[in-house]
Amino acid sequence: MSQPVPTDPTSTPAEPSAAPRRSWFARHKVLTTLGAMVALVVVVGALGGGGDDTPTAAPAPAGTVEADTAAAPAAEEPAAEPAEEPATQTASIGTPVRDGKFEFTVTSIEAGVAHVGDDMFGKDAQGQFTLVHMTVTNIGDEAQYFDGSSQKLVDAQGRTHSADGSAAIYLGDAESFLNQINPGNSVQGTVVFDIPADATPASLELHDSMFSGGVTVSVG
Repeated sequence: MSQPVPTDPTSTPAEPSAAPRRSWFARHKVLTTLGAMVALVVVVGALGGGGDDTPTAAPAPAGTVEADTAAAPAAEEPAAEPAEEPATQTASIGTPVRDGKFEFTVTSIEAGVAHVGDDMFGKDAQGQFTLVHMTVTNIGDEAQYFDGSSQKLVDAQGRTHSADGSAAIYLGDAESFLNQINPGNSVQGTVVFDIPADATPASLELHDSMFSGGVTVSVG
């Protein structure tokens, strides 16, 4: 049987060891967290606020151009004046003119004719007959019909008159009704117009066919 260990009556019982003391930050967690957030904000603000403090202009909206960088508009060049067209020369009696495959030379005009033909066969004018005598030459390389009905007479009042083919028949030698002319050949023909008695012939429009452009001869 073991004996109890004698104790020193003078010794004092050992006090339990005190718990370790926590740091100030551990005891004030809320304040520490707030302080850390404030410090973070200050650091970020310092980093972002660096550089030039001069305010910058807002970017221009899309599609616009800054006034100081816009290119100056190019000066408009004055429009070139149209070149003057040469004056159109109008032929006169005795001057050869050409339209298509024909060359026309008006040789003379008889105005104020009241009747064509003879006493038995003829025709009276509604106003006055005007007989236009001309030479027609085929300058093309194939045959072409000369027809008086394709010709026009313009009077001094600007009125256009058609040829009277039925009156030309009574002349006998009019040669102006569907007269075929071979290349290089010429005919002497007469075209008859029935115009008002008070009308004055001013010009002729001569055509190698019904649909040609025509050429003008002054007879006034």
